[in-house]
Amino acid sequence: MKVTYKMIDKQLRLRGFLYNLLLKKSSEEKYIKFMHTIKKQTENRKGQKVDGLHFTEQWIARKDGTKLRICIYKPLDPVQSAPGVLWLHGGGYSQGIPELFSATYKRLIQARNCVVIAPDYRLSIEAPYPAALDDCYDTLLWMKDHAEELGIRDDQLIAGGESAGAGLTAALTLLARDRGEVNIAFQMPLYPMLDDRMATESAKDNNAPIWNSNTNRWAWKLYLGELFGREVPVYAAAARATDYSKLPPAITFVGDIEPFKDETVEYVKNLEQAGVPVKFELFKGGYHGFDIINPNAELSKKATAFFIESFNYAVDHYFAEQNQQVKD
Repeated sequence: MKVTYKMIDKQLRLRGFLYNLLLKKSSEEKYIKFMHTIKKQTENRKGQKVDGLHFTEQWIARKDGTKLRICIYKPLDPVQSAPGVLWLHGGGYSQGIPELFSATYKRLIQARNCVVIAPDYRLSIEAPYPAALDDCYDTLLWMKDHAEELGIRDDQLIAGGESAGAGLTAALTLLARDRGEVNIAFQMPLYPMLDDRMATESAKDNNAPIWNSNTNRWAWKLYLGELFGREVPVYAAAARATDYSKLPPAITFVGDIEPFKDETVEYVKNLEQAGVPVKFELFKGGYHGFDIINPNAELSKKATAFFIESFNYAVDHYFAEQNQQVKD
């Protein structure tokens, strides 16, 4: 999908091209090097507080004995029986920390007085699949088991994220459904990174700002490791799933010129055909992550308003009780 200048929303053009100049990655080797550079640069932001929110960190044990850092964001006033949102940050599976996405946490908390739990999951430059997904699943189980002390309801555990975090969200809902240990009330995978095959029209030869076919391929290679180009599990690339039944209701949106457009549309279609309720919008002229890159653009404001309105609706309508026999 060749993207021309005129296809990009007018208010998004300048910032998109400026980001491209700043973050230009002309080869896989340079991309990987850049991911390591970003990781070093974000280390000093770990533990950063957010004005207007209560912030704490927890460390939970992985099965191998190492510790996983979890960021917890709450309203300043104490909460009880609040919705619990597991938010999985984006970054192509290869970059990012929870602290970089505090604006989203603030919107969600201001909308519904919820509690946001964001794991600092392992990045693909450190460990490929299934490391990140394992971390996300462990966090979800921890949320269920510690719901009372977190001030959240265990029948309203919500999973969401953007980009790679949205891909993890979709994979997590499949994994949770299949293992039967924890039930998710609804999912919010925003412009999700779902399909390693990159066979759709929007994913092929896409040259849009921020994220294109090259960066997408390099990121998938890092995440999948030895699995890249081979038979990939549905929990690694959720677009490979064939059974979408009994998945939680979904909220998502995507821009129409980005690589993930077609796979997002297909994900929505598969959910709807399986009888899963979905709220979805396609935004014309939007490249990848446009709502984050230029949040003040009118298109970004419309996308954010759709997201929060849909979130409010979901909080009022969707619940999933936990199976008592699998609780510790």
